[in-house]
Amino acid sequence: MVTILQIVPRLDAGGSELATIEIAQALSRAGAAALVATEGGRMAPEVGKVGGEIVTLPVASKSPFTILANIGRLTNLIGERGVDLVHARSRAPAWSALIAARRMGKPFVTTYHGAYGEVGPFKAAYNSVMGRGDRVIANSHYTAQVIEERDASAHDRIRVIYRGVDRGLFDPLAVDPQAVERLKTAWGVLPGTKIVLHAARLTSIKGQRDLIAAAARLDSEGALHDAVTILAGDALGRDAYRDELIGLIDGHGLRNEVRLVGHCWEMPAAYLAATVAVTTSTVPETFGRTSVEAQVMGCPVIVPDLGALPETIISAEQSNAGFTGWLVPPRDVAALADRIRQALALSPSERAAIGARAREHVAANFTLEQMQRSTLGVYDELLGTDLAERFSRASPAELRAGGANDG
Repeated sequence: MVTILQIVPRLDAGGSELATIEIAQALSRAGAAALVATEGGRMAPEVGKVGGEIVTLPVASKSPFTILANIGRLTNLIGERGVDLVHARSRAPAWSALIAARRMGKPFVTTYHGAYGEVGPFKAAYNSVMGRGDRVIANSHYTAQVIEERDASAHDRIRVIYRGVDRGLFDPLAVDPQAVERLKTAWGVLPGTKIVLHAARLTSIKGQRDLIAAAARLDSEGALHDAVTILAGDALGRDAYRDELIGLIDGHGLRNEVRLVGHCWEMPAAYLAATVAVTTSTVPETFGRTSVEAQVMGCPVIVPDLGALPETIISAEQSNAGFTGWLVPPRDVAALADRIRQALALSPSERAAIGARAREHVAANFTLEQMQRSTLGVYDELLGTDLAERFSRASPAELRAGGANDG
C-alpha cells in the first residue's frame, strides 16, 4: 500500500487545513494510507472520518530547537510507517520534513498556500523551503509567478492546482430553504431586503473599512434603502479592529445598514441568502475560495483586480455577455460602490442568468474532485503509481458533475 505523509501545523481552520483533509479523503478513496502529522486542532477528528490517521507531533512550533528535533521524529516516522512521499504545507515543519525526506530518500512535495511576505534576507531564506520540493504545488497562476520570481529554478517543478469547492456541500438544491430564512432572522434581515455579503475574518487586509466606506457612499445616495451589508467573520483576537469597524459604522450612521454578525457556520445558506458577495482584500490573495464558493451557489461576485482573484471569475470587463462577476481596482471605494449598485439593481432574471453561468464556470474549473485528482497525479509523477486513476474509478465525481449541470 502506498503511504503518504502530509504535514500541517494545526487543523483549526483555513485553506491549508481543509486541503489536508480533502487529500486524506482522496488518498483513502484511492486505497492509499493517509497520515497527517500535526499538533491537532478542532478539525483533527475529520481526518479519521475520511479514512486518514493523525500522528500528533509538535510541528506548529517555529523554535529552531523544535524544528531540529522534528527532523528525527519525522525520520523515525517515515521509516516505521513505510512512508513513500512527504507533503509539507507550511514553512516551519517543511524544513524538518525536507531534511527527513532527503535522509530517507523519499520524494518531497510542498504546497504554496500563501504568498509568504519577504522582508529581508532572513525571511527570504526561511520561505525558500517551500520552493525546494521535488514538486511545488501552486494554488493559482499568480502564486506560480510569485514562486518563479523568487526561484527561477523552480519553473519545471511547479504544478498549478486550483483549490476546489465541494459541490456536495455547496449545492443550491441541497440547502434547506428554512436554513436560509433562519440565517436571515439571526442577522435581523427583514423579508425582501437584499444582502451584500462580505465573508472574511476581521482583519485590515480583508478591506472591511473600504466596504463600509462604499456603503456610506451608497447610503448618501439613497441606494441602500432596501439592502443591508453583512460582515461575516470572527475577530480572532483583533478586538481593537472590530471596535474600529463598529466606530466607523456608527460614525456613518449605518447601524441598520451594515452589521457585524461574527463567524458563519452555514456558508452555503449564506451565499443563497446573498444578492451579491463582495471581496475587498487590500493585499494580493493567492486564490479566492469565497469567490468560488459564492459562484457555485449562483451568487454574483465583486472582487478586486489583485493577486489571483481575477482568475476565479469571468469578469464583465472580459465578457459582457457571459460574465459571472465584476472586477474593481483595489482600494477604489467609488468603483466598489458603483458595482454594488449595479448588482443590487439586477432583475431576478438577470441575476439568475449570471448565477447559472457562475455554477458552470466553477464546475469546469474549480471542483474538489479536480483538485484531489490533480494532487494525486503529482504524487504519481514522483512515485510511478496510479493513485489518480484509482481515485477517479472510486470517486462519485461523475454523479456530482451531472447534478451540478442539471441546476
